[in-house]
Amino acid sequence: MTDTGEPIALSGVATSSDRPEITLLRFVDLAAESAIVTALLGELVLVLANVAARVYFQHSFLWTDEVARLALSILAFIGGAVAYRRRDHAFVRVILSRLPLGVERGCLALADVVVLFVAGLTGFASIEFLASSWGELTPIFQLPAALIAVPLPIGMALLMLYAGVNLRRDHGAMALGVGVVFAVVITVAALTRDIWLPLLGDDASIIAALGLFFFAILAGVPVGFVLLLSTATYLWGTGTASLVVLPQTMVNGTGNFILLAVPFFILAGLVMERGGISIRLVRFIYALVGHVRGGLLQVTVASMYVVSGLSGSKPADVAAVGTVMRDELGERHGPAEGAAVLAASAVMGETVPPSIAMLIVGSITNVSVGAMFIGGLVPAAVMALCLMALIYLRARASGAPRSPRAGAGVVARAGLGAILPLLMPGTLLAGILLGIATPTEIAAIAVVYGILLSSVVYREMNLQGFIRIAIDTAALTGVLLFIFAAASSFSWTLTVAYLPQRLVALLQSVGDSQTIFMICSVVLLIVVGVLLEGLPSLNVLAPLLIPIAGKLGLSELHYALVLIIAMGIGGFMPFAGVGFYVCCAVMRCNIETASRAMLPYLVVLLVGLLIVAFVPWFTLFLPHYFGFRG
Repeated sequence: MTDTGEPIALSGVATSSDRPEITLLRFVDLAAESAIVTALLGELVLVLANVAARVYFQHSFLWTDEVARLALSILAFIGGAVAYRRRDHAFVRVILSRLPLGVERGCLALADVVVLFVAGLTGFASIEFLASSWGELTPIFQLPAALIAVPLPIGMALLMLYAGVNLRRDHGAMALGVGVVFAVVITVAALTRDIWLPLLGDDASIIAALGLFFFAILAGVPVGFVLLLSTATYLWGTGTASLVVLPQTMVNGTGNFILLAVPFFILAGLVMERGGISIRLVRFIYALVGHVRGGLLQVTVASMYVVSGLSGSKPADVAAVGTVMRDELGERHGPAEGAAVLAASAVMGETVPPSIAMLIVGSITNVSVGAMFIGGLVPAAVMALCLMALIYLRARASGAPRSPRAGAGVVARAGLGAILPLLMPGTLLAGILLGIATPTEIAAIAVVYGILLSSVVYREMNLQGFIRIAIDTAALTGVLLFIFAAASSFSWTLTVAYLPQRLVALLQSVGDSQTIFMICSVVLLIVVGVLLEGLPSLNVLAPLLIPIAGKLGLSELHYALVLIIAMGIGGFMPFAGVGFYVCCAVMRCNIETASRAMLPYLVVLLVGLLIVAFVPWFTLFLPHYFGFRG
């Protein structure tokens, strides 16, 4: 669901009374977008300057870590608000799409009411958090450490403003009714808490939090706000900690320097998509494999593998390949089949470096990001081969004709056009293997390379286009980092509720079987990946499961990559996964038809995942060869 961000009156025409409000909203939008773009590009410049200083002067800026934390905080909380304004936050549609129109509209109004409530609660707690931690100083600048958290209450204020605008403009009188019912329910629950809470037993608070979590998710509340609502419910139910824990864990969740690679890889991916880089890669791949049975579907799989090596963002990858091939795919194979293969290929590409999922796992566990980048190449290739084999067999069974093989001249010209784009993933892997730079620094270099390629060499991107790309990048980053921050709070809740210990006890009750543990983990990540839009499921479960895997004798590196693939399957699951809706939107096809087309590919993805899960050699061969251990 997207929004241009332009306020629209209910009648479709701005009245004279609406004009001051529209002017104010435009000013707020401009200020918020300027803040996140400044944070993004400013940090990009600082990272590149740090690389230059280290290479040429053997000196590093020690203070960049403090600036990076502030930049991430701005992108997470102000960027999260901008993304909400643009309707970029993901929510589960599987129930909503089957409800009567009136009930669906009521649920959407409820979602905005919940956002307003959660933002107000978190904003109030964040002010208390700022006041209590203001005396702490940063080690380098000796400034109040709480400055890093200042974007949080600002972002919450923006969210409250935007939620109020949505309720007034989009829902009208229904918003008032839903808001009153919500307020009454909250009030009654608070007044009768001492009566109903003990009825749930010793685990009353966590049961109430999880129950509210599932209800809100299925009602269409955006994922990040569901996580915050569940955490606040647990804190309220137990009384073991102040609500200050909520902003504290959110700010801490975005403080890892390696997360800076996330916006840089997204930026590189969007530059690639809109700057003429991806189309040159697709042309080259089409010249190489377009004649194989399955034609364009085979090209889609191969293109997603290659393009995933340029961007860590699955939406960017899907858009880069899908928009280039949409018309021909729809004409030859149908848009539903194209969407299904695009979704299956996106799952396959989850372990092709760079991968935001790998960066997140690396930031919250002890698994090396470099080892995951190297180790993910072969598992992705295994799954790609499984998909291409299915496409080949189905095309052969249906008697689909082959396209003619491209001539040597065509292949040569397409190959020459793809040389410069292919240097991007080559440089990335070389930088990691040789230890030249960190993933964050490599991502920043990839951005600069993509900008030069798009604007100077191909001349397909101007300044205005780049500014729009920067805004889109900051907003998409805001979605991911906001969910990451909210998931950090929810992870804290699960830990305090002793869920890790209970999970260990449950696994011990069925024996110390690596096979059972692996299968249960795969099922769990797929299910939770559907509910939590993929990446938050890793943030919640990876710190709990990976240490258990190590104790059972499994390679933590291998197990982490299995979790990432399982998460990807959940995120692109037909009917429910948010990533699947993205693929359908790109291909402009019906979701139900695409879901039916996706079923055989889903079976093959599961087979490929089991092959990777139970043949660790595919994952560990390359990392061990290059000296990584895991």
